Amino acid sequence: GESPFADRNTQSSSADSQTDAAAAAPHEAADAQLAGWVPAVPCGFEAFRAVYEPAEDTYLLLDALYADRARLRARRPRLVVEIGSGSGVVTAYAARLLALCDAPPAWHVAIDVNPAACALTAETAAANGCAGSRVDVVRGDLLAAIADGAADVVVFNPPYVTTDDAEVGGAGLEASWAGGARGRAVIDRLLTCDGLVRPLADAGLVYLLVSDENAPAEIERVLEDLGFDVHRLATRAARNERLSVLVAEHRKCESSGRRPP
Repeated sequence: GESPFADRNTQSSSADSQTDAAAAAPHEAADAQLAGWVPAVPCGFEAFRAVYEPAEDTYLLLDALYADRARLRARRPRLVVEIGSGSGVVTAYAARLLALCDAPPAWHVAIDVNPAACALTAETAAANGCAGSRVDVVRGDLLAAIADGAADVVVFNPPYVTTDDAEVGGAGLEASWAGGARGRAVIDRLLTCDGLVRPLADAGLVYLLVSDENAPAEIERVLEDLGFDVHRLATRAARNERLSVLVAEHRKCESSGRRPP
């Protein structure tokens, strides 16, 4: 099929309600096995010196995808992109979740700036089978590698921790958590027309994890200004943080098929 990648230098390795109900109904038994399931990561403790280890925010994101599975499957996505894949468990989980969709297997692209995370994501995808789905792992920045209008679904657990701005921009473990002022440095780079709207398909879905320190209500308004319908899908207290997963659905422009930026 047509490549979803923009013409840029990247490093890749392969490794509404009735509609929603109809999409979910045949899969209830298999779904029960996915509730609370976390894909196995085929590595020892040493790997997590360089790669973000799955934690409470990871599990919240998995639970949110599970809770929203009917909408996700009804979309019949062709391309699912995870930004900041880390250990690869979210991409592996999304592949298993969408394998129960009555549609051709989705193409999953996992993106991370950390080369160690890219390698581990590929290993996790292979170890979990990914239900026959194609998984490509790309070392890159946000959605810069994705072609215009290619991504049907985007999933992002961003670096949301408030830090000094000097800590932002690395390509090691710190890239998974260092978010700069208000934890928004990386989030705000994504939430622009070129950063998010350009690579997103018509009526595309975005799942974004945020902390209360990131001012979620303000993020929701930014997304709405970019042409999204937004709501909070899940919220959970985790240690000294309060985390939420936002789901944003881009509104299709009826006249041209895409909403102008």
